[in-house]
Amino acid sequence: MNVQVEDLGKNMVKLTVEVEAETVDAAIKSAYNKQKNKIAIPGFRKGKVPQAMIEKMYGPDVFYEDAANIMLQTQYPAAVDQSGVDIVSRPTIDVTQIEKGKPFIFTAEVAKRPEVTLGKYNGVTVTKIDTSVTDEEVDAEIETERNANARTVTITDRPVQEGDTAVIDFEGFVDGVAFEGGKGENHSLEIGSHSFIDTFEDQLVGKNSGEEVEVNVTFPEQYQAAELAGKPAVFKVKINEIRAKELPELNDEFVQDVSEFDTMAEYREDVKKKLVERKENAAKGTKEDEAIQKIIDKSKMEIPEAMIDMQAENMIEEFAQRISAQGMSFDQYMQFSGMTIDKMKEQVRPEALQRIQSSLVLEQIAKEENLEATDEDVDAEVTKMAEMYGMKAEDLKSYMGESEKESMKRDLAVKKAVEFIMANVKERAKAKSKTAEADAE
Repeated sequence: MNVQVEDLGKNMVKLTVEVEAETVDAAIKSAYNKQKNKIAIPGFRKGKVPQAMIEKMYGPDVFYEDAANIMLQTQYPAAVDQSGVDIVSRPTIDVTQIEKGKPFIFTAEVAKRPEVTLGKYNGVTVTKIDTSVTDEEVDAEIETERNANARTVTITDRPVQEGDTAVIDFEGFVDGVAFEGGKGENHSLEIGSHSFIDTFEDQLVGKNSGEEVEVNVTFPEQYQAAELAGKPAVFKVKINEIRAKELPELNDEFVQDVSEFDTMAEYREDVKKKLVERKENAAKGTKEDEAIQKIIDKSKMEIPEAMIDMQAENMIEEFAQRISAQGMSFDQYMQFSGMTIDKMKEQVRPEALQRIQSSLVLEQIAKEENLEATDEDVDAEVTKMAEMYGMKAEDLKSYMGESEKESMKRDLAVKKAVEFIMANVKERAKAKSKTAEADAE
């Protein structure tokens, strides 16, 4: 294999990869073996048609596309290793030559890890945060717990109102024709959550259990399904059940049900203690974010667009997994929210960029301060993870390859960089003006 690296500027490079002809012929043979059972030619049983005859009938390039895909799966990673480039994006690949008996040539445009010139990172000034807890905050926390312990009751003596959960069957129609993805049964819809498009939920208010309703809505102009964008739709909805919360009384019996305490006074004290801990942890995170952002602002790095795109796509995939875990497919979420992939990418882009910048500056600080994770650090982290998963540490470690261990070492080094930054920060009270803030910094 021969790999040439061309610098395209702005931390983008093009790899031109040439693979030996022998590998091409082997891949074409593999593609033939993969497809031969699907090819029928009179006079031959399926799977018995010679490769040469198929190529003569359908052209010599009949297996090229599959062969290229076969080779790219192995040759691209090998080319990346040979190039020595630290690649941080998915490749844009273009096959420039594939022919039996000749080298396979392809190019891959990719982003490389940007170099970082750090600004000031030792002794960063952060805002001091008040972590005291008021009686009103304790009351609000207890009310949250009260709501969490509410009983769900079926309502039969009144219609749907704001805050209820309506269990519905529905089917959507545009121009009298049912559309794909617009049907559901026994779906629990919280009225007021605005999880369905337009005024769908509002039109169920005042309707009774067992009632069938026609809900008229209009899809947004910018809608992920182009055939529905901007169109009016009618949903035929049946309200199967109305559910509402019934809150418990706030007394010692409630306290005994939800905690290990006997009296409201003891419970309130514990709630206050936990709120303080939560505020302190939140303050710690806020100060870390502020410190890291200030370091980013004073550092120099050129982030390639392809790197941001990949981070945004990863974030959308994570979101899709969370939605799926909640019982709704990603496609359904996109339909009912009126969201599009492009719109979602645009929304997550600032956070994607911030995540990349944070990672880069922290990795650079770890490098400059020689902050490395030891084998003992890895063992301690594996033990902690094993406890979370209810496994033995040695069993979990046996499942980890070298790449996973190296990734864990990088993560732990980044964590040490954060600890280094925060051990050296200076706290100040919140500035009253931008001038005062600039002077303090």
